[in-house]
Amino acid sequence: MKDITRDGDPILRARAKKVAFPLSDKDKQLAHDLMEYLVVSQDEEENKKYHLRPGVGLAAPQVGVSECMAAVLVPGPDDTILFKEVLVNPVIISNSVQDAALSEGEGCLSVDNDVEGYVVRHDRVTIRYQNLEGETKKVRLKNYPAIVCQHEIDHLNGILFYDHINKKTPFKMDPEGILID
Repeated sequence: MKDITRDGDPILRARAKKVAFPLSDKDKQLAHDLMEYLVVSQDEEENKKYHLRPGVGLAAPQVGVSECMAAVLVPGPDDTILFKEVLVNPVIISNSVQDAALSEGEGCLSVDNDVEGYVVRHDRVTIRYQNLEGETKKVRLKNYPAIVCQHEIDHLNGILFYDHINKKTPFKMDPEGILID
């Protein structure tokens, strides 16, 4: 699972295929591997041991599989977890009008170089997805977890984070928007 698909591979620009239920053994393994990568990558000793870049989200196309599946593991303060889930066939069903962006910009396990600028997204989103048992779930997220999920859902639609950066004025943002540290 350390072989992350790199920017330039056409699979990252393709719209991923919807996943059918019940999940095949191959899809169950994919879900497990996506989350396992995030868990290991966030452990400082383990990521050094395996030479992994820490990640908070990983979509199936990033490992060469064109399917609508992504794992998200957003750590919080004091070893808490803000959001942890494998999202199957996720869609954003509503969003806030208020913009948000990470103050330091976004990165991506599939993009090796830094791309400067604000990646303007919605501060709050409601996402509908299926869990690994095929149950339809709905979750409302805000701030960092909302941004991470939007980033991963973009991967499933062939969009990379830097597509959202204003090319002429990369650090331009609505004055009403929120910068998240």
